[in-house]
Amino acid sequence: MNIRRLILEGEGTTLDFKKTITSNEKIAKSLVAFANNKGGQLLIGVGDDGSIKGVKSEDEERYMITKSAHQFCKPAIEPEFEEVHIDGKLVLVVKIARSETKPHYALDENKKWWVYYRVKDKSLLASKIIVDVIKKSSDTSGQLISYTEQEKALFEYLAEKGRITLKEFSKLTRSSYRQAQKILVSLILSGVIRPHSSEKEEYFTII
Repeated sequence: MNIRRLILEGEGTTLDFKKTITSNEKIAKSLVAFANNKGGQLLIGVGDDGSIKGVKSEDEERYMITKSAHQFCKPAIEPEFEEVHIDGKLVLVVKIARSETKPHYALDENKKWWVYYRVKDKSLLASKIIVDVIKKSSDTSGQLISYTEQEKALFEYLAEKGRITLKEFSKLTRSSYRQAQKILVSLILSGVIRPHSSEKEEYFTII
């Protein structure tokens, strides 16, 4: 494995750097986000800036990650470990496969379970719409698309404004939040629209 090349690529959808493991809750969030998306790798012993720090106790880090994966993630996740020596330091590579039993939930400090998913280099809390997309993406049956008036109205709106929120779509089509959500989920799964999360709200754009 070419760790240097991986580090040069920087953190992203499938790669996360951790200097050290400080809490089971934090690591569970990363594990779940990878499993709910395309899978990924955690490099333990690497700083956020890509500097190689090395791990002090590989056994301790491995124990913490395994505990997080089994007790702080549900369903439990099975990480794979690889040790890589670089510049006389040990980097622990944790591989998380894309899961077949999505969505996975992570336990937080308040003993609540939440779904996270990976966007660029962040593990984000999934909205109801994203949780639905994650659930249905494990279902391999193809999505058949026949566009309804509501979807046509959505495309016209997006062509003009560029983006739409669930609230705006619900208002535009005079449909309930639940019905609007269902349409958005099926369009995300079919690769027609893309969800975006900003600090304030979630919105959707055409792909």
